[in-house]
Amino acid sequence: MIKPMMNLYVPLLGAMLALTVLSFNAQAQSGRNPYRPADGLQAGTGPGLIGQGWAKMPGGRAMGSPGGVNIDADGEHLWAIIRCGDDGTPRGSQTYCDESDLDPIVRFDPQGNVVTEFGSRMFAWPHGLHVDREGNVWVTEAGGGESPSGQAFGHQVFKFSPQGELLMTLGEAGVSGDGPNHLTAPSDVITAANGDIFVADGHNAGGNNRIVKYSPDGTFIKSWGQWGFRDGEFRAPHSLSFDSQGRLFVADRGNNRIQIFDADGHFIDVWYQFGRPSGIHIDQQDVLYVADSESRDGRTNIGQPGLPATGYGFNPGAARGIRIGNIIDGRVDYLIPDPCPYPYAGASSLAEGVTTDNDGNAYGADYLGTVRVFMKPLGSPETSEVQ
Repeated sequence: MIKPMMNLYVPLLGAMLALTVLSFNAQAQSGRNPYRPADGLQAGTGPGLIGQGWAKMPGGRAMGSPGGVNIDADGEHLWAIIRCGDDGTPRGSQTYCDESDLDPIVRFDPQGNVVTEFGSRMFAWPHGLHVDREGNVWVTEAGGGESPSGQAFGHQVFKFSPQGELLMTLGEAGVSGDGPNHLTAPSDVITAANGDIFVADGHNAGGNNRIVKYSPDGTFIKSWGQWGFRDGEFRAPHSLSFDSQGRLFVADRGNNRIQIFDADGHFIDVWYQFGRPSGIHIDQQDVLYVADSESRDGRTNIGQPGLPATGYGFNPGAARGIRIGNIIDGRVDYLIPDPCPYPYAGASSLAEGVTTDNDGNAYGADYLGTVRVFMKPLGSPETSEVQ
């Protein structure tokens, strides 16, 4: 495994579901971490750490578990999946929406205020989010089955206008499959420069474990991949991003690696140095951001009578956090480390999804959910070796 020299900066934050905001000079190549916490952050210990809020939910709405994030076509507003929170419904929790009247698809202005929201009762577990060049919003539904009220949901990809009008649907609600017209718990979706649609199908390691390609009108073109460890095989492809050369980067999370393909599915390369990737984003300068929310030495409490099995993910020796690097040679330049205790005994932590705006600020969908705010370069940070 590559072990580059990087600076470790531990942000003074942590805890329940939210969005992370970071500021980054994309041209920096010094190996020094350019982040510091914003003014107003308060130190503490454990999962109760709090920070200055950025995302402001309207009307007293509680922050649910964020899913995918993507910057708007204007380069300033942020689209995010904010799952519906514990609102007293039969499935009320931080992650499910199938019995909720809350809108899980949310657009924030640069100050963190909600300016657009839609999608109530259309999703159970919305997961991946992509904004195309025309500003349309694509969302994957990675759940599957029936809601307590009997509504079929899951195994679909939706395309919405910026106002929330449904423009296209891929897959069949509640019906999983591996044929050209069906999906199984799709994790993410992205569109290429020519409008072709690519879907990471799907979220569960026992599912299809493939990439599906469609024409701009939703016509099936091809798919590639299956469960496995070899080149071109996947174990839960979780996130997608294109670079300026049209290469498709796939977060092969279950295999602790990134795989790179051309637009026709031909294998190009595989990288292990970016940890266990939950989210991938490549900005306009071809800087690669990889969110690793799951690297850990193993589950806790496994096989211990009376104690629940907690945590998931497996990548011994790797630090969780957001790695920032170079798509040309795969060099890792920076790490924003996970502030949670390692190995954290819960599920994933820090960002699962990551994106950037036109000013170089980076936003992370933090599954555990606090609002983390980082900005402005540090003056004289130390450097450390990270695995």
